[in-house]
Amino acid sequence: MIRILLTLVFSISLMTGFSQDPRKVRLGVAGMTHGHVNWILGSMEGRNYEVVGFAEKNDTLARRLFSNYNISEELRYHDLTELIQQTAPDGILAFNSIYEHREVVEISAPLGIHVMVEKPLAVNPDHASEMAGLAKEHDIFLLTNYETTWYGTTPRVMDEIVDKRTIGDVRKIVVRDGHQGPREIGVNNEFFVWLTDPELNGGGALIDFGCYGANLITRIMENQRPGTVTAVTQQIKPHIYPDVDDEATIILTYPNTVGIIQASWNWPFSRKDMDVYGTAGAVYQYDRDEMAVSINQQTEKIRTPAREFPSQNPFTYFAAVILREIKVMPEDLSSLENNLIVVEILDAARRSAKDGKRIDLE
Repeated sequence: MIRILLTLVFSISLMTGFSQDPRKVRLGVAGMTHGHVNWILGSMEGRNYEVVGFAEKNDTLARRLFSNYNISEELRYHDLTELIQQTAPDGILAFNSIYEHREVVEISAPLGIHVMVEKPLAVNPDHASEMAGLAKEHDIFLLTNYETTWYGTTPRVMDEIVDKRTIGDVRKIVVRDGHQGPREIGVNNEFFVWLTDPELNGGGALIDFGCYGANLITRIMENQRPGTVTAVTQQIKPHIYPDVDDEATIILTYPNTVGIIQASWNWPFSRKDMDVYGTAGAVYQYDRDEMAVSINQQTEKIRTPAREFPSQNPFTYFAAVILREIKVMPEDLSSLENNLIVVEILDAARRSAKDGKRIDLE
């Protein structure tokens, strides 16, 4: 392992022929099996970043995606080590299984390469702890990407609830996320295989969509850990999802607040929405654009503008963080601090559902 790392460092030190434009961060992609990889395939270059390569061992998948997006196969490498040796990236975007996130950090962190993984951060607390330790030891950014982070409504919702305290003290948060099911919406087979594998994904709907609620509630509670976690999971469609849950309800308790997460592969339509109730009113986040604030039984509907550069998508944001143009605060939705708590919540929810009892975190 030491020899490999020394070889990598030496190889990177010789790479003086690449563009050194400080406005363009060099991003590599680890894995292409996550369905969200289509996002970066359709955004190969932005104002402050460029994609320099993809590491994917599945030939059939890589060729299909490269063909679909008219991307040269010269950008394809069979593993992350080869990609790093040949392209010297500043950051790595992980679009592989959650279980593989740890390996991405193990390879990247000792070389000072920053990492952004798709949600959630890790498959379990042990992986998360090891990843966090490597990130801190080697002084890299380790961020987690959620689609909801980039909604126009999300910063406005947080502003009303956390900063302005428009609705007073928060008493109840209800987050609903999911869709009809991975098979039902037609995810590709490479994604489906690990998404429904209890080891590679860590669970089913509980992990896939429960993480959104845990992330948002942790932000609203300003990184306060819940005192208790209680979860109920179901297999409503065992003929499709025999090994993992497809329905999950998670209840988080805080001294004066309750959080309810409804994660499902059984909704009749796709949804990512949230209701937050306080002592003086409520805030409703309907989708990426629409929200409402209700005070004294008077409801104001609000249509928010799209987020501005560099926070309109994960890639420009990641690049801005690497360039030190944005400082990641512990309470931020992408932060390591928030997402370590998310993994802890998901693990407790998984144990609660398995054992049929409340899990006390304190």
